[in-house]
Amino acid sequence: MRDFTTDHRWLSINTATVRKSRGVDVPLIDILDACAQRGIRAVAPWRDQVAAAGLANVARTLKAHGLELSGYCRGGMFPAADAAGLQAALDDNRRAVDEACALGSPCLVLVVGGLPGALDGKAAHKNIALARSQVADGIASLLEYAHERSMPLSIEPLHPMYAADRACVNTLEQALDLCDALDPARSGALGVAVDLYHVWWDPKLQAQVQRAGQDRLHAFHVCDWLTPTTELLTDRGMMGDGIIDIRQARGWVEAQSFAGYSEVEIFSSTNWWQRDMGEVLDTCIARHQSAV
Repeated sequence: MRDFTTDHRWLSINTATVRKSRGVDVPLIDILDACAQRGIRAVAPWRDQVAAAGLANVARTLKAHGLELSGYCRGGMFPAADAAGLQAALDDNRRAVDEACALGSPCLVLVVGGLPGALDGKAAHKNIALARSQVADGIASLLEYAHERSMPLSIEPLHPMYAADRACVNTLEQALDLCDALDPARSGALGVAVDLYHVWWDPKLQAQVQRAGQDRLHAFHVCDWLTPTTELLTDRGMMGDGIIDIRQARGWVEAQSFAGYSEVEIFSSTNWWQRDMGEVLDTCIARHQSAV
């Protein structure tokens, strides 16, 4: 297991972590500048932030700073209520693949979606089996395009509390079942993003990490689970402030020869998004050394 206690070479910042500073939106270019100033080597930007800054501008800034990507957030949201919606989702995911290629990302992270309309509070139906079938079909269709562009797809299972509205793939086992069905040759074109916020509780986690192996482990995301959690989406904790045994989980992942970045992804509307961006980044560095 790698020693993170003396430097932050393998720290990546998911740009959602510092999306806001003192409650105010931060432009992506400012985030990239601040990371580079602190010797942070990698980031994982979100599509909306890239769109606001301009894809070409972001690509130039990354190159100028020598910043790598640990992933690109995000594709997915495949299920839809009709054929037009399914096609629109596929078209948007192809654009996401193109953007990931332009930025030099090692993978496109997929948050697969849930019941159509549920995210807006108006689910079109209650058939989660249908949603999961549409997810499988959507990934299968996207996989061919992504393979042509040499862009690996990484399924990110989300905590079951998001099954209705954000992701009907909720365990690493489910995600790997999809990988096995759609990429049985284990080509590396399809794998998983292991986000501890979503999977720390799973009694099968260690076994499924072993099942994934090096070729399917594309990304590793860290934060912490607070007790109590006051808001299901935007009350994630800084590493070391909650109950996840992050170092144990990293040991399981690295036992499969994963040697990538530990990507800090924190949504925190009442705490970390209310602090100064510099303070948050400095804390991420310190906690990467002490708690990851």
